[in-house]
Amino acid sequence: MVAIIDYGVGNLFSVQASFKAIGANAVVTNDINVINEADRILLPGVGAFKDAANKLRESGLDQVILNEKEKPILGICLGMQLLFDRSFEYGENEGLGIIPGDVVEIEVPNLKVPHMGWNALDIKCQSPLFKYIKSGDCVYFVHSFHAVNCSENVLATVEYGADITAAVQKGNVFGCQFHPEKSGEAGLNILRAFCEMEVEK
Repeated sequence: MVAIIDYGVGNLFSVQASFKAIGANAVVTNDINVINEADRILLPGVGAFKDAANKLRESGLDQVILNEKEKPILGICLGMQLLFDRSFEYGENEGLGIIPGDVVEIEVPNLKVPHMGWNALDIKCQSPLFKYIKSGDCVYFVHSFHAVNCSENVLATVEYGADITAAVQKGNVFGCQFHPEKSGEAGLNILRAFCEMEVEK
């Protein structure tokens, strides 16, 4: 079972519908017992980093995530950004510190921010998360900030005036800057791989 963490930020039910589409059992919950019993954890997120980080901490769900890192965890969009040390969105704000790195504003000449729409992944290394996809497969992005100083944990980038971090991994913890639930068959295949992967001890 996948526990989709409900901390008041994120498009929870479209993510849940994507898991249903691949035949996976996923529940939207803020119940610590349910999260502890789940096989995998998904951290969604839409909006501002500071607000989301505060809501996680106020609910105590930040510690739940930190205590469950032996399970596969997947952060999506803002949920991925929260996995890093800090964000510089409207000041400096502390993240979960699971993956080393910073989150900064996208600054690319002659291109619009936010980075919004379909773009092709450039997969940098093999990962169980990409079991069913390949470089060149397109996924859907909506974001104004991106992760930097994290090269040793980067799984994939996307070209948007510069190489933008698209996916990361550290141990059993994964992050996608894009939205798998909005990325058609490629996105469903990423969620399918997440549900199938074995835990790395």
